[in-house]
Amino acid sequence: MTIISTDTDVQGLRLTFVTEFDTSVERVWQVWADPRQLERWWGPPTWPATFTRFEFEVGGQVRYFMTGPEGEKASGWWTITAIDAPHRLEFDDGFASDDGEPLDTMAATHGVVTLEPAGQGTRMTVVSTFADTDQMEQMLAMGVVEGMTEGLGQIDGVLATS
Repeated sequence: MTIISTDTDVQGLRLTFVTEFDTSVERVWQVWADPRQLERWWGPPTWPATFTRFEFEVGGQVRYFMTGPEGEKASGWWTITAIDAPHRLEFDDGFASDDGEPLDTMAATHGVVTLEPAGQGTRMTVVSTFADTDQMEQMLAMGVVEGMTEGLGQIDGVLATS
């Protein structure tokens, strides 16, 4: 397992995952920058993602859906807010309607991904910041920690085969 730590900071409204990989920063960056690689790990194994729009640039829009074991779909969106390749990616992340467009039923979370050299490999830190305690509690109840843990756990396989 590549995950070193998970921290749920309710006071700071942050959820942090730290992972390490035995490959270069540039190679790990590709699991974010290439939608076909991202599809192979974004979401738990039983809810694979399909990216239907992927504008990997500041201001770019990303649309995706995950398909559950019974064929049910859950849609999401990102708006990319910052890119410093290959070290930092920031994006707003939220739920979407069936047509992929953002829903306003829950505020977006803000994601920050940082990649840095760690020994002979790469340390990746993923931080999600929530709008308020209610949103964070809802997301925790929906299983975001377990889902991200399972999703991140698939990256080693992506790195080994791409």
